[in-house]
Amino acid sequence: MSVLRVGNASGFYGDRFDAWREMLDGGELDVLTGDYLAELTMLILGRDRMRDPSLGYAKTFLRQLEGVLGTARERGVTLVTNAGGLNPAGLADAVRSLAARLGLDVRVGYVEGDALQRPDALTANAYLGAFGIAACLDAGADVVVTGRVTDASLAVGPAIARFGWGRDDLDALAGATVAGHLIECGAQVAGGNFSFFTELPDGGRRPGFPIAELHPDGSSVLTKHPGTGGAVTVETVTAQLLYEVGGPDYLGPDVVTRLDTVRLGREGPDRVRVTGVRGTPPPDTLKVGVNNLGGFRNSMTFVLCGLDVPAKAALVRSQIEESVGTEGLEFTLARTDHPDVGDTEAASALLHVHLRDGDRARAGRAFSAAAVELALASYPGCTLTTLPGDATPYGVFTADTIAQDAVQHVAVLPSGERVPVPPPTVTSGLQGAPLQHEALTGGPSLHATRRGPLGELVGARSGDKGGDANLGVWARTDTTWAWLRGWLTVERLSELLPETAPLTVERYELPNLRAVNFVIRGLLGQGVAASTRFDPQAKALGELLRSRVVDLPAEVSA
Repeated sequence: MSVLRVGNASGFYGDRFDAWREMLDGGELDVLTGDYLAELTMLILGRDRMRDPSLGYAKTFLRQLEGVLGTARERGVTLVTNAGGLNPAGLADAVRSLAARLGLDVRVGYVEGDALQRPDALTANAYLGAFGIAACLDAGADVVVTGRVTDASLAVGPAIARFGWGRDDLDALAGATVAGHLIECGAQVAGGNFSFFTELPDGGRRPGFPIAELHPDGSSVLTKHPGTGGAVTVETVTAQLLYEVGGPDYLGPDVVTRLDTVRLGREGPDRVRVTGVRGTPPPDTLKVGVNNLGGFRNSMTFVLCGLDVPAKAALVRSQIEESVGTEGLEFTLARTDHPDVGDTEAASALLHVHLRDGDRARAGRAFSAAAVELALASYPGCTLTTLPGDATPYGVFTADTIAQDAVQHVAVLPSGERVPVPPPTVTSGLQGAPLQHEALTGGPSLHATRRGPLGELVGARSGDKGGDANLGVWARTDTTWAWLRGWLTVERLSELLPETAPLTVERYELPNLRAVNFVIRGLLGQGVAASTRFDPQAKALGELLRSRVVDLPAEVSA
């Protein structure tokens, strides 16, 4: 009873299909979780539900469950997932039907109340906490299905049920929230998407999925099953801890977790201990994710080879605008060309032309046909990489808030009994961004410098939150941290990543992690579903920063 082993087998809708089987067969577990919901996923599920009201959940989960449900019951492993999406009751029914077909006795509970009635929205869902999950587990559920809960709640709920935490056990809740955040993105904490992947034992080829060993005080050890790929190190854990976070106050429905109190320490091979986490009362509001259909969009890409690339791009622009008008058009010239080379691809730039419009006909064949019609009537060497096609609908994501006591959080127990989950009675009222940290001065005197990529000395992890992006950068040594915290200012970031210069950028320090985190407001526009950026979720932003050649301190080696 002193340790709760919580594994994770899914970080998104489309993650490794066999991970559920790998985690159940790989070693001892008490709970196995699966995270399927991202902001884009809720839009996808919303469109599914428009076609068929009985859908709205992650159908992949049922196919995965069919092969492992018997194993989970045989080994006494509880399953907790947010694959219920927009229809947790529907998925719970489907799980019961699957169990009956397999001849298994499975007690299924589910959590609802996140869905909000907003006639002007395709989907609107509050991010619920973990106490509804705990109520289902306390009632003996073998499988718990939820809708939109916070990702970390999938791990926090089982810990509440196991250790009997209440609303006032803030430090324990905060510690479990960190553990849940670390494992919710699947293989990332075990070396997936890791800046220094070439240093991993298997070169990052097939990282394992993670396990959090949770203790009654909320501390944890992050690990993975023996023999699986990747590695769990202080740096892989640091990278995931920086993923899709904002300031040091990590707001959640059950607790505000102070990320600047987290301490990481190596306990052994593939074992990292997480301690020291402190929590304060949660805000009196819940985050609400809102998805709407924004209209229709289409894209065509022209190949511009050889000389006069800017003039060729300007010609295409004038021709397209004359054909379809200027409204909703966006042109992006990617200078992928190199001078004086012997093959076409290396000598070519790409002109991406996007059109977004409320009129499906204008954004569809009218636009793509206008682009194709230029094939013999535009710049020399005119060619396209895309075929003419119809427009596709796109979504717009916005974030809102709602009072905690305005949401009817309900745990539906395996017996069918509906148990209301009351909101926290003590809240902080904390909703806004915390105080930012300006770069410190007066660090070590570094007289000599050398030119080199920033990534020689630092790692990075970046990601999306609606229309915003976060970019976390960590130093590998104390000496590098002393330099980095004074050197990497908001102003320097704008020099290295010019697209951030006109935007609002917040800077926060996490000294225990030797890390700086930037929140870049509005980089992704109206969210991933509407974005026309080459990297619409900002996943590569950190690696772009690491690739920039800068003046590094000469006395600090890679």
